[in-house]
Amino acid sequence: MDLTGKVAIVTGAGGGLGRAYALQLASQGAAVLVNDPGKNKDTGAPLAEAVVAEIIAKGGKAAADTNFVTKDFADAEKIVQNAITNLGGVHILVNNAGILQDVGFKKQTDQQWSIIQEIHLYGQRNMIKACWNTMYDQGFGRVVNVSSINGALGAHGQSNYSAAKSGVIGLTFALAKEGERKNIKLNAILPGAGTALTATVMPKEMIDVWKPEYVAPLIGVLCSEAPEVPTGRVFEGGSGFFAEWQWRRAEGIFMDCAKGFNADDLLKNWGKVTDMSNCATPDPTTQLPKVPGMPSPKL
Repeated sequence: MDLTGKVAIVTGAGGGLGRAYALQLASQGAAVLVNDPGKNKDTGAPLAEAVVAEIIAKGGKAAADTNFVTKDFADAEKIVQNAITNLGGVHILVNNAGILQDVGFKKQTDQQWSIIQEIHLYGQRNMIKACWNTMYDQGFGRVVNVSSINGALGAHGQSNYSAAKSGVIGLTFALAKEGERKNIKLNAILPGAGTALTATVMPKEMIDVWKPEYVAPLIGVLCSEAPEVPTGRVFEGGSGFFAEWQWRRAEGIFMDCAKGFNADDLLKNWGKVTDMSNCATPDPTTQLPKVPGMPSPKL
C-alpha cells in the first residue's frame, strides 16, 4: 500500500471527493498534483492550493494545477506536464473532475448534452491519453476512472450524465485490456458522497452525513501495488459500503438458424431469453457463428 516515490494526479481535487482522494493518496506516500480550476467563493483563492497546503502540513508532497479538464487534448497535456515538471513523473491518475447539467430530455439543449460528454468522457479519455506513453514506457500505471451508479443504471433527468458515465465504464474495460501487459491497471468506481455537486440534487441532511472520506480508501487500494488489485473492474463505494459490480447475462436460447425463425417464435421463448436464474459472465465468442475448420476470431 506504500506509494512512496509515486506521483499521482487527481482532477477536480479542490473539494469533495477529489480532495478526499488526494489526501488519501498523500497519506500513503504519493506526491499529488491537485488539479482544480475552481476558486474559493469568499476569498477568490484557488481551491487546489488549499488542498496542497493541507497535504504539506501533514508532511506530504504536493503541487497545485488550475487547468481545466476539457475535450481539448492540449489541456490534458498541460496538466500531465505540470506533474512531470513539478513532481517528477506520473504513475497514478484519478479521473474525478466533473459537473452536472440536470434537465429532462425534452428540454435538454445541445450544449447541455455536449458539455457533459466533453468533461466526463472526452476529458477522462484525454487525461489517460496524456499519461499513457509515460506509464507504458515505465511499465507501471494505475488509473481510476470515476463513473456513477447513474451511468450504470440511468437516472431521470440525467440522460447526458448517464450516457457519459456509461461511456467511462466501456472506456475502462477496453483500456484495461490494452494496458495489462505493461502493468497499467484501470478500474472504474461508482462513488456516493455529499459534495457541492450532489448538493444541487439532494437534501442537506443527507449531504452532511454522506462523507467523501468514506469512499477514499477504495482509491487507496486501487492505486496501490497490492497483488489483490485487479484491472478492468467496477467498484461501488459510499457511506462505508463497498462492492464490486459485474455484468451478467441470462443463459439464453439459440434459435435454429437452419430451420429459420421469426418474431413469433422468439416471443414464445421469451421466458428463456429473460431467465436470469443461471446467469453468467458474458463470453462474446459464444455469439459468433461456428464455421467448420475456421478458428473463432479474437474479440
